[in-house]
Amino acid sequence: MSNDQPTSGQPPEDDPFLKKPQDPTPPSAGSGSPYGSGPPEGQGPEGPPPGGPPPEGPPPGSPYGSPYDNAPPPPPYGSQPYGGGGGYGGADPLAGMPPLADSGRRIVARLIDWLIVAIPLAIIGIPFDVYKRATDNDADFSDTVNSFNGGSQLVFQLITIVAYVGYDTLMVAKGGQTLGKKWLKLRVAMLNDGSTPPTNASLIRASVLWLPALICCACLWPLLLLILILVDKPYKQGLHDKAAKTVVVTVPQ
Repeated sequence: MSNDQPTSGQPPEDDPFLKKPQDPTPPSAGSGSPYGSGPPEGQGPEGPPPGGPPPEGPPPGSPYGSPYDNAPPPPPYGSQPYGGGGGYGGADPLAGMPPLADSGRRIVARLIDWLIVAIPLAIIGIPFDVYKRATDNDADFSDTVNSFNGGSQLVFQLITIVAYVGYDTLMVAKGGQTLGKKWLKLRVAMLNDGSTPPTNASLIRASVLWLPALICCACLWPLLLLILILVDKPYKQGLHDKAAKTVVVTVPQ
């Protein structure tokens, strides 16, 4: 990554994850002129010398022929890399980006991130007595619920929310990768240009990802996100990706 400042009129290129332009179609072979090959040797612009054979190709009055005479045929649809049915800046937002991440690798990366935050929280929760009611044989279900809604448990729940949402937000905004995604060679990218998500997009993504699971739907919400990632076409976006307008792609080796 270069530290040189971009010259005036050039966009900054300090983000290594920006989309890369697709190679344009090479010009027609021959003389190198964008208008096709010129008239054959010995033939003037007005046609062959007197008495020669009749001209072939363009009619008289068109000395250089049609600019499309020697143009190569367009490539077949979908032949460009990374789903590039359209070129750079075309209709396909994924043109110029690495392939989308495999769903299995995304699941493993998410489990790693969950453990990275959960293990320290399990230690922090001991002074808050978050396990006391759960291990008390004399406490019934209503006592457990009421205890969880008490002061110390509420404080611990807020700490948990800040830990998960803050971890995901800071890591994604910093480089597009949590530790789990980094180890699995994945990253989060903005769908429109492939750049690293800014802080506001990272916060939206982390909030939709973690808040429902931490507040009310610990089992149902992760399952719903997983189902949406598996069935969503063509970008494999969960609700958190759709809310932040991001996708998860592989990191080039």
